Amino acid sequence: MVTGGGGSIGSELCRQIVKHDPKELVIVDIYENNAYDIQQELLYQYGGRLNLKVEIASIRDRRRMRQIFATYRPDVVFHAAAHKHVPLMENSPQEAIRNNVFGTLNLVRAADEFCVQKFLLISTDKAVNPTSVMGASKRLCEMILQSMKGHSGTDFVAVRFGNVLGSNGSVVPLFQRQIAAGGPITVTDKRIIRYFMTIPEAAQLVLQTGAMARKNELFVLNMGQPVKILDLAENMIRLSGYVPYRDIDIVETGLRPGEKLYEELLIASRDIEQTENSQIFIERQPAITPGELREKLEILQEALEKDDSSCIREALHRVVPTFHEPEEVNCGQGAEVRIPQQAAFR
Repeated sequence: MVTGGGGSIGSELCRQIVKHDPKELVIVDIYENNAYDIQQELLYQYGGRLNLKVEIASIRDRRRMRQIFATYRPDVVFHAAAHKHVPLMENSPQEAIRNNVFGTLNLVRAADEFCVQKFLLISTDKAVNPTSVMGASKRLCEMILQSMKGHSGTDFVAVRFGNVLGSNGSVVPLFQRQIAAGGPITVTDKRIIRYFMTIPEAAQLVLQTGAMARKNELFVLNMGQPVKILDLAENMIRLSGYVPYRDIDIVETGLRPGEKLYEELLIASRDIEQTENSQIFIERQPAITPGELREKLEILQEALEKDDSSCIREALHRVVPTFHEPEEVNCGQGAEVRIPQQAAFR
């Protein structure tokens, strides 16, 4: 089963999964157009050889999720469904909590009840020392999985990676549209750096992570060296046959709400262990107990009931100790942001 199976990562996971001849593939997505597109693509390519089911459903609907799990009883679940756009979730934090946090909770409980063998959460580098509601919500998703350690027969694992080239809402398609329109290219801040990986590469590493995963581990993908967004914009202009700042200008628009100047993939190098795959690492973190998680979720639920954005942000700061406002982080980076070196893995 792939939740968010019509999205950028979810659909690529489906494409790669079907190559391994699964007994059945179940795509779950709330957005019917994307689900329809990947359904038709796979049926056209594989026809009757593929046992494919598509369910239009929201992970926020606990009863619907339980019904789907009871019907299909999946052996493996890849959980890619999430609200992921940082600025949009800053404006609608309640949606990030209801969908990302409590939606993941619904899936984890269903996976445990129906004896799923492996449950793999797609996480993000934005969950590391988050400065956004979206990042903090994904850190909570990781905590939900961690709380199941020793309390379930299911292997619950999470995998973190950075930005994916060409995904919905990513910067590359935006730059392509702006170049085609004659410019200018807009960057929020010329100092910003990001880690990038292609969609097929990310999906392949996620599948490999799932194969090696054991009991509530948190995996981190080696994204290589980070890239300055300004360099990316200039190179895309040149590759399109234009000269930067002469044919097509690049202008700064200012950091968006919740946005960091740089993202982090690692919390501390001492907590990282290398696997047999040179691009996949395990991060060791202290476990969170079911009682601790319950307290955090109760705090969030109370904030949701008030339906006030400031209350939700305050609650997030209480339940995610590493959550900081972006001003605290960005202002401490000085006038020039240095590209961080990857931590020394052992």
